[in-house]
Amino acid sequence: MKHIPILTFFILLFTACGSDGDDSNNNGTKNNGDLKKAAGDKYYGGVFKINETEYLRSLYPLNITEVVGHRIANSIYEGLVKLDQGTLQPKPAIAESWTVSPDAKEYIFKLRKGVKYHDSDIFPGGKGRTVTANDFKYVFDLLCTPDVNNQGFPFFQDRIKGAKEYHQSVINGSPLAGGVAGAQVIDDYTFKVELDQPFGSFLTLLAMPFVYAFPKEAIDKYGDDMRTNAVGTGPFVLKTVKEDEAVVLIKNKDYWAKDDNGNKLPYLDAVKYTFMNQGKAELLAFEQGKLDMKFRLPLELADEVVDRDGNLTEKYKHFVYQDMVTMSIFYYGFQHKKDLFNNKKLRQAFNYAIDRDALVEYTLKGQGLPATMGIVPPAFPAYDAKKVKGYDYNPEKARKLLAEAGYANGKGFPDLIHNINSGGGRNEQIAEATQKMLKENLNIDVEIVKMPFAQHLENLETGKADFWRSGWVADYPDPENFLNLLYGKHIPLKLSDKSYINSCRYSNPNFDRNFEKALETVDEKQRMALYQKADQIAMDDAAIIPLFYYKDIRLIQPNVRNFPQNAMEYRDMTEVYFVPE
Repeated sequence: MKHIPILTFFILLFTACGSDGDDSNNNGTKNNGDLKKAAGDKYYGGVFKINETEYLRSLYPLNITEVVGHRIANSIYEGLVKLDQGTLQPKPAIAESWTVSPDAKEYIFKLRKGVKYHDSDIFPGGKGRTVTANDFKYVFDLLCTPDVNNQGFPFFQDRIKGAKEYHQSVINGSPLAGGVAGAQVIDDYTFKVELDQPFGSFLTLLAMPFVYAFPKEAIDKYGDDMRTNAVGTGPFVLKTVKEDEAVVLIKNKDYWAKDDNGNKLPYLDAVKYTFMNQGKAELLAFEQGKLDMKFRLPLELADEVVDRDGNLTEKYKHFVYQDMVTMSIFYYGFQHKKDLFNNKKLRQAFNYAIDRDALVEYTLKGQGLPATMGIVPPAFPAYDAKKVKGYDYNPEKARKLLAEAGYANGKGFPDLIHNINSGGGRNEQIAEATQKMLKENLNIDVEIVKMPFAQHLENLETGKADFWRSGWVADYPDPENFLNLLYGKHIPLKLSDKSYINSCRYSNPNFDRNFEKALETVDEKQRMALYQKADQIAMDDAAIIPLFYYKDIRLIQPNVRNFPQNAMEYRDMTEVYFVPE
């Protein structure tokens, strides 16, 4: 397979750009002989190697809609705030502090002085300039500007004062002179954001890629090429992009942050991402020390790595094992705006026909939790997901509903394509298992069609797919992030227009009313109750087929430090470091 020469090529690449300690000992871990000790028993040096099973879609902040692009961009860019990798609570980034008005509708951010963009030829003399509040004004105005590459506006349109008005003014050809009214420059280092209504998780919303700081000069020079030309302020600088093979980030030597011991961050010399799409090859590379983390296990090898009690087997016991039920869901989507799945009883039949317990036990080998509740995973401390009733396995009820939908025993059911993207083999195995269940229980034939992730997203977002595999990892730690996927006001007028957030184009006014009321509710307990009510409405409608909530497993090399797991798989490489073997 082609993966071996790719790995070999990049080992040679890093020999040229600085030692990463890629020599391996007998158990496959790295020696990291060139590490330099810093204060507080920390160490500088090394290249952290990560593999993703899908290639990134885009590194342009306003068009980052999938986890791979987000994970890479999170090391290149920063916004006003970021999330703590351990707790997922918002913490200062370019904004060193902020104040919130008593009505929770006005946020005033004090920016750090001296934060600079990465050196780039977009700037005079190639030296990165200082970030000011004007950069955030530019970003917020651009966020509210219609553009096929702007996927962030729906998250903010009903929150920031004047967002919709500015958006419409651009459409009308007469952009409002002051830009977005709720995004204001007070002075060079003070930026104010005003909301239409309070939103309890607004600070975590600001950690999303859509409001990363990036310079106007980059848009002026690169335009659509911002996809792979990234100039930010983060701890790492984009060095190399080799399509479908690797992305290399190197240390930002001018990064503003220091640790508690006064050490200049980041500790690592570089981060290297590869894109092997075969789980077995990825696990082998990890065993050989060519990767520093293995995220999720190949289903066919899971029992060889860890037993059902969560203990590593003898072969792998020297690695660090982490597992957690996360803020993420694997589900199948229906296209509600087409005739076939506009039928509620048909959607319910599909839901009852799938044995989620068997899927998790035998196909996933325990690497998940059956999604018998709602779309919101049971990973939010304040949200009681168990109060939402989803679908159990009931073939008899499924067949009855199928007949009521007009397709008794599958008779007359049209040809159905199940669109999936590759995912290290996992998506295919799950699709084959559910394909068998739909055939056995409903006598419906489903053809599985696999395509690259970018094409897969394009198909479902533009209404070309009827039935597809999807998943969602929280962008910010609030149940709203999942329920937002079913909010009717995100649906464009035409089926061919891109519907990024609500790709299913599910619409129920009762759902929308409860969802909107929750957004305006400051009291957390009351807000969660309204979220639960909306979640139940969507499940009663069989808006989607929730299959399982991810239980993420990570294997980490034993010499890695400061890389905690969290329920969003939010990764911040700023303070990750290696220790000597």
